[in-house]
Order: sequence, then C-alpha cells, then structure tokens
Amino acid sequence: MKIAVLVKEVPDTYGERTLNLETGLAERGASENVTDEIGERALEVALSYAEANEGTEVSVLTVAPEGATASIRKCLAMGAASATHVVDEGLTGADLGLTAEVIAAALKRVGFDLIIAGNQSTDGMGGVLPAMIAELLDVPNATNLSELTITADGISGVRASDDATVQVTAQLPAVVSVTEALPDARFPNFKGIMAAKKKPLEVLSLSDLGIDAEDMSASRAIMLGITERPPREAGVKITDEGDAAAKLTAFLVENHLV
Repeated sequence: MKIAVLVKEVPDTYGERTLNLETGLAERGASENVTDEIGERALEVALSYAEANEGTEVSVLTVAPEGATASIRKCLAMGAASATHVVDEGLTGADLGLTAEVIAAALKRVGFDLIIAGNQSTDGMGGVLPAMIAELLDVPNATNLSELTITADGISGVRASDDATVQVTAQLPAVVSVTEALPDARFPNFKGIMAAKKKPLEVLSLSDLGIDAEDMSASRAIMLGITERPPREAGVKITDEGDAAAKLTAFLVENHLV
C-alpha cells in the first residue's frame, strides 16, 4: 500500500501572527515556521500502520515556499520514505481551489492508495481542502475522523458532530482527514535525522504539473483589499452608587442583549 500524507508549514502557533497589509498574506519569518501539528498527527497514523504492515510506503507532500525544506526533512526523519515539495512563485496567495488542483495533480504523479490529511490547518483553517482534493481525484472521502482504522482494501472511522457520532467506511483509493483526537506525533530520533538526509525529495513546479496559475476558467477567490483591525476599545465601567442594577439593565437593553 502507498500512503500519501499532506503536510503544511505554518507560522508558529504560539507566536504572534500578523498579516502584511500590502499583500494580505501572513508574515512568515523563517525562524517562526513549523510543521503544522495536525499534519504531523496524520503522518503518525500512516507511520503506525506502516510499522505493523510490511510493504507499506509512506510519502509526504507539501505545497510551500523554498524555505520549507527543514519541515519536510523533519517528516522524513520521523519515518516517511520520500517527499514531494511543490514550489512556484505563481502559487503566492493561491486560493483553496488552485491549491487543491495543484495537490491533486501532484498526487496523481506520485501515486497513492490512501491520502491522509489534517482536518484543517492552524493558519488558513478552511477545513475543505481534503474534500476538494477527493472531488478532483474522483475518490471517496471521509473527513473529520476522530478514530481511523486502515485495512488492506479500505478504511473505517468515527466522525463526531454536534448531533451524532457517525461510523463511516470507504474503499481504497480514498482521502481521509483526521482531527486532534488522534495520537500525538513521534519525535525524530538521531538515526531518523541522519537517514532523512539520504531519502528522496522531489521538487516540482507548476509547469511540471501542467497547471497555469493564471487560468481563470475555474472560479477563483481574489483578495481585493485588507485593513488592520482597529485597536480594542475600553469597555463601559459602571460605578455602583446605589443605582448599578438600573445602569446595567439600561446598558443591556441599549445593546439589545436582553
């Protein structure tokens, strides 16, 4: 079985994140970028299955700027056998539609039986990319799984929603996305770090995939403008002079809160 895992480099979750007011893109200092934790959890699922099932090949795929090489090497050090890195200036500011097209084309090139992704990245948080990729590849998809079981010819899992817990199944090939309910990722050891330097890492451009980023025959989301969020204003302070209850009631009524 060949399992492809989608990973993404994102600004450090614990750092302060800001948008560039000229480009509308998140500022990504090289020292502040990390592999998204949800992608690492997806990789852990694949590696755990590979360890228990001989003949399973795990690869990782990312669409990211050139500086993401260190994040990719970390995934290889964790245990992935190979990696594919799509790099192209034409992808700067790409919307979900173009991103999905690129990932689907790259997956067709590298081959797969199962694709595992996180349910949503910690920067964009669109939460729809796995389903879009499955649509483009014309394969089943099972999203937002809090439990996942992989077999030789299919997958099963549990999706929790506000109203119910659903048991889902799909035949391979398929796309699945997992939530933070899945186990934490392993840490790369020294042996894995050294081995990662020798593992294959293919770098692809849009031309390699036959994709034109300027093709507007498909719907595209284009940012027209961006403004900085205004500073937070001080709240209303009520001093109790025997009439605090009346003042509070008046405030709630005025703001349509009661």
